[in-house]
Amino acid sequence: MTDDKRRGVLFDVDGTLVDTTYLHTVSWWEALRQADHRVPMARIHRSIGMGSDKLLDHLLGAERDRDADGRLRDAHDALYGEYWERLTPLPGARELLRACAERGLRVVLATSAAKHEVTALRAALDADDVIDSVTSSADAQESKPAPDILVAALEQSGLAAERVVFVGDSVWDVAAAGKLEIPCIGLTCGGTGRAELAGAGAVAVYDDPAALLDALSDSAIASLG
Repeated sequence: MTDDKRRGVLFDVDGTLVDTTYLHTVSWWEALRQADHRVPMARIHRSIGMGSDKLLDHLLGAERDRDADGRLRDAHDALYGEYWERLTPLPGARELLRACAERGLRVVLATSAAKHEVTALRAALDADDVIDSVTSSADAQESKPAPDILVAALEQSGLAAERVVFVGDSVWDVAAAGKLEIPCIGLTCGGTGRAELAGAGAVAVYDDPAALLDALSDSAIASLG
């Protein structure tokens, strides 16, 4: 049930709070290379933030034979899993979550990562005491840029779309938020440029969580009250 009096901040995690965007890029590049798909890393990087189904459509074409998709995903997961013990929060990530909680805002991780990946991401963040709820890929029928994961995050946290701000690092994050008319703050720490995030509709763009934390009192988050 939605609590009309509560407000909160929804956070993407990969590339927004934890420094994983390029790890995913390299892991997808190697998984595709093993299957004889030669895809430049720059193209892969620009697809990170989509769900794996849409990412593969984007990179290999929607008309391809999808019989090998499961093997590609498994290869990516195995390669990416080698980094789990070394996952690192982006500058100011943990402090930003705590600052939002101190303002009385619900802190929600709106991630479409698989459940086993979410465990590693939460361990890297080490901020469970201020996190209200967490989604995973199992909560969304369709992946970003569809808004399903944000809908799930709102339902789990009891928040209304008009009472939240979303923080993400990709144009796919901005697009998903826009479909629900949720203001999206963009961070460039995932490797997407300021102009591209702003052009996609981000209400403001900062370098990383630390920069957003420094400007928190003047940000869209402060307007939540």
